[in-house]
Amino acid sequence: MSFAENIFTGRESSKKFFLTTSLTPMIIYLAIFSILPVMWAFLLAFFDYSAQRTGDGLLGLGGANPYIGLQNFQNMLAGESLEAQQFRLSLGNTIVFALLVLPINLLITIPLAVLIESIGTRWKPIFRLIFFLPVVTSSVGVAIMWGYLYHPQNGLFNGLIVMLSNLLTPLGISPPSRQIWLTNPRAEIAGIPLAMLSIIVAYLWQDFGYNTIIFIAALQGIPEHFREAANVDGANGWQIFRHITLPLLRPTILLTSVLTMLSAFQVFDLIQIMTPGGGAQGQTRVLTIDIYENAFRFQRMGWSASVSVALFLLVMLITLIQFRLLRTDWEY
Repeated sequence: MSFAENIFTGRESSKKFFLTTSLTPMIIYLAIFSILPVMWAFLLAFFDYSAQRTGDGLLGLGGANPYIGLQNFQNMLAGESLEAQQFRLSLGNTIVFALLVLPINLLITIPLAVLIESIGTRWKPIFRLIFFLPVVTSSVGVAIMWGYLYHPQNGLFNGLIVMLSNLLTPLGISPPSRQIWLTNPRAEIAGIPLAMLSIIVAYLWQDFGYNTIIFIAALQGIPEHFREAANVDGANGWQIFRHITLPLLRPTILLTSVLTMLSAFQVFDLIQIMTPGGGAQGQTRVLTIDIYENAFRFQRMGWSASVSVALFLLVMLITLIQFRLLRTDWEY
């Protein structure tokens, strides 16, 4: 073997050794903290399992933690038990939350990204920083802050209502009444509980900066000659946005839609802190709250695992639908 072949072989061996030593810890980490818990959850979904009981078989399954097959899933769909009713309530609230968050987020972030890109280069980093700051803020801190804003006596929003009342009452105009934003079970807007809408506002405030930054990067990646050609043809700003910018943003809209939907289906800390347990009459109870309470409060681990599987299948189905509707077969 020549000297050059020895060097080449040595380099290849070094690359393989480097890849092995760098990827092995990552693979072990994923296996222990991601893959095995997912497999365990899928397994528990077919058992009436509780950590308080000791089973007879492997991993504590069987005996006092019996195998029940698809009974949990059948109970979800048609059962009359309390946990089945709470699951269906949580499922409905989760879908409403996600389907409201996604379009509102896109309606805010796409125009905002276009506006930021249209200002002078000197100011762009400042606006990016301002709008991205809530994203890196702790969700617990955001929940506590918005909880103070919604406070029924001393909150900012009720304070503004009082100020508005003082201005409108002398004019003979009926002012809006003060609201119990998070705990009033009868307060609704268009059939949606006011508590749910209040949490959606807080969630959007924290989350919209993330998609804004993604859309800014996508706008910067659109070749300028497309807009220049449209200007030559006499297109105005709205026509350029509608017929050029928006279609070229379609792959990015798919990415942000999937990420936003995944995040919305996993919302937990904001709801748990602002309306513990899902609020009055379960107005804000979502699937993650249902999973948490059944697993760690009531020790119904098997039922909680089956709800987790249902959430996984729901997210996968919606993601596939999003890919079907928004995917593109072209690049620029």
